[in-house]
Amino acid sequence: MIPFLHLGPLTIPTFGLMVATALFVSAYVLQADFDRRRPQLENIKGYAGTRDEGFLVIGLAGLVGLAGARLYHVLESPSEFFADPWPQLFSRFGFAWFGGFLGGFVALLYLARRLKIPVLEFVDICSPAACVGYAIGRIGCLLSGDGDYGIPTSLPWGMSFPNGVVPTTQRVHPTPLYEFFIWMAIAAILWRMGAKYLREPMSNTPKGEVFSWYLILTGIARFLIEFIRINPRSFFGMSNAQAASLVSVALGVVLLVRIKSHFRVPEKAGAD
Repeated sequence: MIPFLHLGPLTIPTFGLMVATALFVSAYVLQADFDRRRPQLENIKGYAGTRDEGFLVIGLAGLVGLAGARLYHVLESPSEFFADPWPQLFSRFGFAWFGGFLGGFVALLYLARRLKIPVLEFVDICSPAACVGYAIGRIGCLLSGDGDYGIPTSLPWGMSFPNGVVPTTQRVHPTPLYEFFIWMAIAAILWRMGAKYLREPMSNTPKGEVFSWYLILTGIARFLIEFIRINPRSFFGMSNAQAASLVSVALGVVLLVRIKSHFRVPEKAGAD
């Protein structure tokens, strides 16, 4: 693996490079989603969007999400953190998915209010881009060999990370690669779901359904991936990420049920 790129006097961590790439690509995906929804958004009373709101959203939510991911990661081992907090806070490695989700979600709530877009519709728009950003960021974990790989395996695609930030000479599951492909597939599913709703009148489309499926699908995916990860177990034999994933799935199911129970497509005029 290649934890660092050396370009003359410059040393560039590949993880940071891929995080920057993830933010850049997800901003384009989000902007494309805003653009295709523009006719519907402009019908929202007080809508305060611009022609580049996707980049604003990713810029702010991405930074807050990274801060949340870092803070959540260091607080998973509180004794180590409080013994020597500053080096851990500002390390270039070690980020927790659920912490990033929480931090980014708080930022999204603020941005939805600022742009005057209903929260559920706003998080629907952001869900495919969030998946794409996460997927590309995982390639940074793979390149740096930062310990996000899985347990030993004899499968032909197993990989070793002798030069990684957290080195191993054993062949292990390349879980960042698994997550890359799974999250890109989820992004495609959510994008097509959004496209289906765009073909319907705005009053006929349930708000929050895309986000509900984002919570459910990504939660299930992360829960399953954790079975072959090397994270320590804490809650009933589960890792912290698995416990957080169950919360994500539960919230997604509850939100989806509430949306389905409250949403009714208006009957067509003249229908029996």
